[in-house]
Amino acid sequence: MATIRLGDTAPDFTAETSQGTLNFYDYLGDGWGILFSHPADFTPVCTTELGTAAKFKDEFEKRNVKMIALSVDGVESHSEWIQDINETQHTTVNFPIIADVDRKVSDLYDMIHPKADDTLTVRSVFIIAPDKTVKLILTYPASTGRNFYELLRVIDSLQLTAYHKVATPANWEHGDKVVVSPSIPTEEAKEMFTAGVDEIKPYLRLTPDPTA
Repeated sequence: MATIRLGDTAPDFTAETSQGTLNFYDYLGDGWGILFSHPADFTPVCTTELGTAAKFKDEFEKRNVKMIALSVDGVESHSEWIQDINETQHTTVNFPIIADVDRKVSDLYDMIHPKADDTLTVRSVFIIAPDKTVKLILTYPASTGRNFYELLRVIDSLQLTAYHKVATPANWEHGDKVVVSPSIPTEEAKEMFTAGVDEIKPYLRLTPDPTA
């Protein structure tokens, strides 16, 4: 079983889904991706999560992010579960759910943790960049629902820091000040970030969000 770490290349796969047979890389194309797993169909917390994900699809699309979910149940079960999700969450599931009956994708992404459950996947999130490297990994316990606002915030940070020499501080949200990369000397930073650099400490310098 593989262990996926930050910076690794996300494994490619072809799988049956609620929207037909899909190749993961082809599905993502040259954009970003978010892959999230669920222990099983017809589970209460996951029902709320998939409904929420569907409602957030436009926000992910604004960021050029495609969503894809996974459960170890089959396509027929997924179809029945989707009807329940649509009914109870007042939405329409608008992204594919992988039918990982043989645990192939779960094993590729190390989603089965024996100390949690021998056969069911843990509730993991992988955010994948256009170059197919893994940029974020989160694993939630079965009792705690995912925060999709936080996932959007993380994607905003990942996309900002991918193209600018900055980092995002605690509780950062789009438009807040950002941290200048420690590798850039202050004088160079002032030339680079024309909106201004606030030097709190030599190693802690803030500048306005260059994308705001």
